[in-house]
Order: sequence, then C-alpha cells, then structure tokens
Amino acid sequence: MSTGQGSAGNVLAAICSLFIPGLGQLVQGRVLKALLMFVLAGVLWIFWMGWIIHLWSIIDAAMFKPNN
Repeated sequence: MSTGQGSAGNVLAAICSLFIPGLGQLVQGRVLKALLMFVLAGVLWIFWMGWIIHLWSIIDAAMFKPNN
C-alpha cells in the first residue's frame, strides 16, 4: 500500500474508518490504535459523543505518515 499523506492507501484507510471507527488504522497495520478507536467510539456512542472519536479515526487514517 502507498504511504504518506494523500496517498491512495491513506484515502482507502479513511474510507474504511468512515464506516467503522478504527478499521482504517487496522488496514494500515496499527492494531492497538485501531482497537483504541473502536472501543472508545463504542463506549462514547452510548452518550451520543461517539462522533468525536469517529471523526478523529477518519482524520487520523487520512493523515498517517509512517516513520520510514
């Protein structure tokens, strides 16, 4: 997958996170961050605040830049 901000890989990851928070991070291979996003969004949706984590997940996936 392409790397860097604006790459096809990041766009795909952002689209994945649009449907399920954390899925984009999982696609990028960041398992712990994906789990954190998924759990936080699930817990906060109980209080109608999950949209904050959901948006954070999308933006984080789109702007990810690996440390290579």
